[in-house]
Amino acid sequence: MTVGSRALGAALALGLGLSGMILAAPASHADEWRDQQYWLEDYGITEAWETTRGEGMTIAVIDTGVDSGHPTLSGAVVGGTDVSGAGDGGAPVGQVATEHGTLVASLAAGRGTSAQADAVAALVDEDVEDLDEDEWADWWEDFEASLEEIYGEDWQDEVDAEARSEFEETRTAPRELTQDADPQDGVIGVAPEASLLSVSLLLQDPNPYGGGTEEQIAEAVTWAVDNGADIINMSLGSGFQEWPEAWDEAFLYAEQNDVLVVAASGNRASGHLSVGAPATIPGVLAVAGVDESREISADSSSQGIAIGIAAASEPLVGAMPGDDYMQWNGTSGASPIVAGAAALVWAANPELSAQEVKHRVLSTADSEGAEGVDPEYGHGVLDVAEAVSGDVPAFETAQYPTLAEWVRVHRRGEVEPTETDEIPEDAGVVAGPEGEPRAMPEPGQPSTAQDWAGPVAVGAAAMLVVAVLTMAVIHYRLVRRQEQS
Repeated sequence: MTVGSRALGAALALGLGLSGMILAAPASHADEWRDQQYWLEDYGITEAWETTRGEGMTIAVIDTGVDSGHPTLSGAVVGGTDVSGAGDGGAPVGQVATEHGTLVASLAAGRGTSAQADAVAALVDEDVEDLDEDEWADWWEDFEASLEEIYGEDWQDEVDAEARSEFEETRTAPRELTQDADPQDGVIGVAPEASLLSVSLLLQDPNPYGGGTEEQIAEAVTWAVDNGADIINMSLGSGFQEWPEAWDEAFLYAEQNDVLVVAASGNRASGHLSVGAPATIPGVLAVAGVDESREISADSSSQGIAIGIAAASEPLVGAMPGDDYMQWNGTSGASPIVAGAAALVWAANPELSAQEVKHRVLSTADSEGAEGVDPEYGHGVLDVAEAVSGDVPAFETAQYPTLAEWVRVHRRGEVEPTETDEIPEDAGVVAGPEGEPRAMPEPGQPSTAQDWAGPVAVGAAAMLVVAVLTMAVIHYRLVRRQEQS
């Protein structure tokens, strides 16, 4: 690995930090976390859910590992791997920011359930229809005691009275018993019916367990494509606009297999004032961050011409490993919001290509910033409802640069030498004797004023001397003749 590659790897490792992360005490009710997800309404996500919730789509989360056992991610993670050599798809051994991947995953495709809701669901999953009256009475008494154990003394405030009455009368478990049951319970992702793949990295150079950052990123992207990802989310970044040439093949592989890559632009608080790789790679959808009032985040958003769109980056909430939730900030959270939006667009419009999905997301954004593509907002702030169902301008391939074209222009290798050892039989050319090739004639060197001015001056001086000497000789002879006569 070159010095530049090692420096890039170190920058990527540092860029994974959560900018301005704020840990919050657990809320008393799960719906208090849901209430903080202002982007669900503000960005038209709940409206888009009337059309689709992302079913059939798969989002790969290339990050620090995802806790698939968290209630809001139960059933969401359908596969995973570790490319660091230090883990198994969960958080790798020695990983920093172990919560990061779970936070990211919950915003992309969290199911919106909590430990309490899961506990209630487990209670009503029991087969109670065949119980006699005495058995049912005993079961119901135990059921109410369990609700109090789950929710506390105020459990009746948490249980839907109508659903509870229906359950008591029919003994058939209703779909929702709690007041805050889905879609009102806990943190929920933008595409709550999409599937997730977890690809864990160890962003540390040198990596004592395996390959460095450069190799891990390339392997992670390739694995995600091979294992059915439609969309890849990369909530990580570097302080370099350039990327290792080793990444070309992996990101080209994603492009050629019609996989959309979404990446965070980076956080100013981490020292990344300008967008860094992988968000700068052509074809990647780079996401900037805004606050609740849609102002560019002072700490949680880098800027640059690579920016495609902006989404919420502060304040955010998300799932923590275990059963917890927390508040956090950063474009690391804005990116999975956009990845989830892309999943909704694709689920509603399955005939589209990855580039056309990107086109719908960008062309329907709420315009912010300078006219055209703004270096902070890109095309504007995400509008999911419009991206899913709105009218969009005709898609033009030329509007969206591809990595394949960039590589063709910027990665030109040496031209392979043409084999000339054999001459076709029908060429009518007779090969000469073997040996060293003859020397090619060298081109003449063009003359300049400096080349000939010196010699001309010397020649002129010599001619003048000769002329003077000649005149002197003639004069001398004439004088001698006069004296003799």
